[in-house]
Amino acid sequence: MRIKSEVDFWSGVVFIVVGLAFAMGATEYRFGTSARPGPGYFPLGLGLLLAMVGFIELMGALGRERNDADRITSPIWRPLLVIVAAVLGAGFLLPRLGMLITLPFVIVLTCFATSDFKFREALGLAVVLTVGSWLLFVVGLELRIPVMPSKF
Repeated sequence: MRIKSEVDFWSGVVFIVVGLAFAMGATEYRFGTSARPGPGYFPLGLGLLLAMVGFIELMGALGRERNDADRITSPIWRPLLVIVAAVLGAGFLLPRLGMLITLPFVIVLTCFATSDFKFREALGLAVVLTVGSWLLFVVGLELRIPVMPSKF
């Protein structure tokens, strides 16, 4: 048996590893019952489900004929680095600058990950997503997220 699709094979392996890691981490928490689930109930089930999806993906990648068009190539670094920087920036800036400054900054930054970046579209997206996030999380769900910088 040969690997028919490298992309599907390795994505299946990653799903299995991540799913089993979450499932094993969830065993540290109380499981509970189906009627009264504990804190480990959902992560364990989700981790096992992710591992099962990975196994199905991995089995689908094995076969007799090889698809050379579905080979893994070198990573595209720009989107990878921009998205990682945006996630780290959001985690660092949100408690310090608040939602109304951090979200537009992070959204515009993530728009740089694409090659057809247009500042006007990125700014419009930032406004819509920031207002929507504020309405959903601060107004609707009443979460205690810093909206403005702590100095104000």
